[in-house]
Amino acid sequence: METQKFNELLQKKAAELDEIIQTFLPAEEGLQKTVISAMNYSVLAGGKRLRPMLMMETYRMCGGKGREIEPFLAAVEMIHTYSLVHDDLPAMDNDSYRRGRETTWKVYGETMGILAGDGLLNLAFETALKAFDRVDEGDAEAMKRVAEALKVLAGKAGAYGMIGGQTVDIESESRGEPVTEAELLFIHRCKTAALIQASLTVGAILAGAGAEQVKALEKCGEDLGIAFQIQDDILDVVGDSGELGKPVGSDEENHKQTYVTLCGLERAKEDVERYSREAVALLGEFEADHSFLEQLFLSLIHRRR
Repeated sequence: METQKFNELLQKKAAELDEIIQTFLPAEEGLQKTVISAMNYSVLAGGKRLRPMLMMETYRMCGGKGREIEPFLAAVEMIHTYSLVHDDLPAMDNDSYRRGRETTWKVYGETMGILAGDGLLNLAFETALKAFDRVDEGDAEAMKRVAEALKVLAGKAGAYGMIGGQTVDIESESRGEPVTEAELLFIHRCKTAALIQASLTVGAILAGAGAEQVKALEKCGEDLGIAFQIQDDILDVVGDSGELGKPVGSDEENHKQTYVTLCGLERAKEDVERYSREAVALLGEFEADHSFLEQLFLSLIHRRR
């Protein structure tokens, strides 16, 4: 696929996902409207919509055609957004800008930033549960697939997934000893890759893919997630703040050890390509058309923001 055509299709798909996500956002009204406003501000700040896009494309690749995927598309973006809201807090990364504008806590205050993140995590599962309303009550297999998808999403977002990775990340910063490569890869697998794994596998599960296909996509998500995070570490060193929408060098300023500081810039670049190639190779095992999905994977290697 030509680069221009891919970029046009990418924008079209992102716009489609934005419309879907916005249908699940709550109205800013009632006595609790401040926290709802902060939640919506966070979700509507933009972004690549990478995780719902991976979920949708995997769902379609595996033969999915229904609308039960839509609540999950919104839910995974809400979970991702809540993690960013909490990451930006003073107690975590203490970042003032993300996606080219002030972070949620800078606009609404630290306390409301915490509550907005909490609200988005809870709203994610309120939203995902709506998938049950989009399948036939008499279709036991469809109901089972939705339940399995919920189980995967919850697990990948929890203490054995994203939150677990964040825990090790925070503890490694405060202990005063260099993190090992094994620990850093654990952080990347859980903190970043787990939600990408959820995106790929939930899409496959809802489409009715077999166990071996789901397993292959879980491994694919691990490779892609690690590559994505290493590239993020690289961009913090060599990126442009105008393109990134946030200051570069924040990891160094916070004395945060990254893949670049541990392994060096050249090794980091090589490993981004290696993990990405492995992910693409796993994707090649699927017979259905996955040209856009493959190019989406590859575009992560060369992204500048």
